[in-house]
Order: sequence, then structure tokens, then C-alpha cells
Amino acid sequence: MFDSNLYEFYRQFIYGTLNTISIFFCSVVLGTIAGLTVAIINVSQDARGSRIATAYTNTVRGVPELLIILIAYFGGTAALSALSGQYVEINAFAAGVIALTLVFGGYAAEIFRGAIKAVPVGQVEAAKSLGLARWQSWVFVIIPQMVPPALPAYGNLCISLIKDTALISVVGLTDVMRVAYIGAGSMRQPLSFYLAASAIYLGLTSIALVFFRIIERRLAIPYGGR
Repeated sequence: MFDSNLYEFYRQFIYGTLNTISIFFCSVVLGTIAGLTVAIINVSQDARGSRIATAYTNTVRGVPELLIILIAYFGGTAALSALSGQYVEINAFAAGVIALTLVFGGYAAEIFRGAIKAVPVGQVEAAKSLGLARWQSWVFVIIPQMVPPALPAYGNLCISLIKDTALISVVGLTDVMRVAYIGAGSMRQPLSFYLAASAIYLGLTSIALVFFRIIERRLAIPYGGR
């Protein structure tokens, strides 16, 4: 089943895997920052900000990821072309990171919002009584306590993001899925190439799963499918 034709593509698979990992890490970092910011705004006393944050999360959850990727790609190209006065195509990697950051941030915001509300009110009041500034309360009291309850769902979201990176291939980025698609078509051996891509994604998600299980145990989380 795995003949020399598949072996000839191993360099492309390595390159595609590196691109997949790069998109994943960029989207996780930016999406986590966006999600935490939206969650903080959502639980704040600012009614207008809370409505905007809710609209953002509802929109992201109501639109397929593939459509968001296409909108980011073609919308980015249209915006750059309008600004420069000539046709400029947005980089596929940048469009993918923007789209997956929006998606990841929207779902992460809901996870963080629930975890923030799980922090006992007395802890926040104690921080105020100690004279901590608002940002100090978030950094030293609320965020450290919201991490353990948020971690299981956050880990599952990261694993889903690894699989969602396969959608970026539709805008031409050379990731694992696109290498498999090109190899399957050119060598006329779709099963071999798609099984190889499946093995790579399974390896990446397994590594992420083990990583989050270790973190959960370090934080002594009393739940999470062991």
C-alpha cells in the first residue's frame, strides 16, 4: 500500500506538517488572547461591550469555519486591493491565521466566561479589600483560579483546532491536507496519501492530548476522563 510514490512525497509532507503546526500555534496564541479579552468584556459591567462580545461569539458559532476562512481570504484580498489600488492577493497563511483566530477566540471566550463565573465572588471581594487594582485582581486572583476549570474544555478546543487547520488547504496553503490531495491526484493513489495524512493528524492530536492530560494532572483537576 505504501510504495515509493508515497515516499517521494515525504519532504512535502514534512513541509506541510510544519505549516500546519505553525498555523496552529499562531491561532492558539492570538485566539487565546482574543478569547480572554472578549470574556472579560462580556462579564464586565459595560452593557454595550457585553452586547458586542455576545454578538461576536454568537456569529462565530453560527457560521461554518470554512466560510470564515473563505471570507478572510477573499475579503482580505479585496481590502488589500482597495487600499493599494491594484490587485493584491492576501497571503494564504495570514488569511488562515486570521480566520482560525476568530473561530478559536469565539469558542474560547465562552469557555473563559464560564470559568470566570466559577471563581467565588468572595475571592474578588477579598482582592478589593486588599487594595488591589482591577488589573491586579485579574492577573493575581481571577485568571489563576479560572485556569483549572477551563483547561479540559480548552484542551478539547485546541485538539479541534488542529483538525480545523485542514480547511486552510482550500485557499492554497501547502499544509498536510493539500499535500495529500495533490499526491493522491498526481499518483492516483488516494487511499495511501489520505491514510498518511490521517496518521499525521492523529499523531499531532495525540501529542496535544497527552500534553493537556499532563497539565491537568499537574493542576490536580478532579475530572477529565482518566
